[in-house]
Amino acid sequence: MNKSIFTNRKSLQRENQQVSCILSFRNTLSRTIKQLFFIVAFSYLTTSLFAQADTSVSTYLKPKLRNYEVKQAFEIESLVPMFFTGGYHYAACYRYHRFRVRASVINGGAYDAESAGIRNSSSDYKRYYKTSPGFFVGYNIWKNLEMYTYLELHTFEIEQKTSGLKKDIHSTDFGGGISYQFFIGRHLYLQPGLHIYLRGNNSVDFNGSRYNIPNADLAPVLRIGFRYWSKY
Repeated sequence: MNKSIFTNRKSLQRENQQVSCILSFRNTLSRTIKQLFFIVAFSYLTTSLFAQADTSVSTYLKPKLRNYEVKQAFEIESLVPMFFTGGYHYAACYRYHRFRVRASVINGGAYDAESAGIRNSSSDYKRYYKTSPGFFVGYNIWKNLEMYTYLELHTFEIEQKTSGLKKDIHSTDFGGGISYQFFIGRHLYLQPGLHIYLRGNNSVDFNGSRYNIPNADLAPVLRIGFRYWSKY
């Protein structure tokens, strides 16, 4: 019987040792996981703080070299609202430091430009852009804020609302604009702006009724563009 009691005691001791080992392992594992979590969290926080403090860190939306710091670039862009009215607009651009030149072609489709006329526009007529070229020269005055001037050789189709008669009128327009390039990454950009078009006196006769084209248009614009080559 004493031998049996001794055997049971040894068995109980072994079980206690096993339980103790398991508990010790669990405690050690728990401490290790907590330490690893702390190290990872600390490293992440430290890295994030340094990245925010260091302006040289490059991200997708804010590249290390800002888009306005480009020395040379080729871009293509479009006045996208023209497509919604059945027309089109395409432009090819070249930038050299702060200077930018652009050549474009526009067809306004069913877009009525008469509503953009200042002071002497007429509610009796509609005015449509027919296919016309334009030439622009601009300068970045601050970051991606560009001011420019242009010359556009417009051909307008004038429609008399009452009769439906249509006649063409040619107009050499010049003026100025201001817009800002909002880049999404390194290549894609949106460029909203405001244009003023100026022109001399011009008119066309509709069977005794005369249409006089407005001497100035004021129009908001929205272009979508893509910078497909650049040099910094």
